[in-house]
Amino acid sequence: MTNKTEATRQASYPIRVATLADEPQLHALIARSIRALGAEDYTPAQIEAALTGAFGVDTSLIRDATYFVALDTDGRIVGCGGWSRRRTLFGSDARAERDESWLDPAIDAAKVRAFFIDPIHARRGIGRSLLERCEQEAARAGFTRCELMATLPGQRLYSRYGYEPGASIEHPLPGGLTITFVPMRKVLVAGRAP
Repeated sequence: MTNKTEATRQASYPIRVATLADEPQLHALIARSIRALGAEDYTPAQIEAALTGAFGVDTSLIRDATYFVALDTDGRIVGCGGWSRRRTLFGSDARAERDESWLDPAIDAAKVRAFFIDPIHARRGIGRSLLERCEQEAARAGFTRCELMATLPGQRLYSRYGYEPGASIEHPLPGGLTITFVPMRKVLVAGRAP
């Protein structure tokens, strides 16, 4: 059961399906989010290199209507996140290692993708609300499991909501850099989010 403060915070950030017209705002939000919220975990060089492909907008999520945005009271996008029926686990349109083939809900896990929150609006329940929406929609599509590739700051959010971490990986970036990501999984209860 949510308390009144949590319910009030959630109510102040309505969620809607993202559109291709949102793409410029999403690019700006993603950069702003990871530069501020990722600064304790990653170097500025890692962040800038990751913004060339590992972080960014994946328009297939938008076209599939599985990417969502949270809005402030002025209608500005202050959070984003989605899920996918496709095999690509993370990365923007610019990432070369993409697999756009469809997943089979009977044997595959839905992919939770590309969560970013405006630093000014962080820790106000936006990430949780977006995650719940994604899990509910994935369950309605027949998936019983979700998996994702978490950033180090994102791992803290996902752990709070039942995602189990695997061994961290070092993802290669341009310029000979790497960035640490953590694969995570969650079983949805009887095919629906808890």
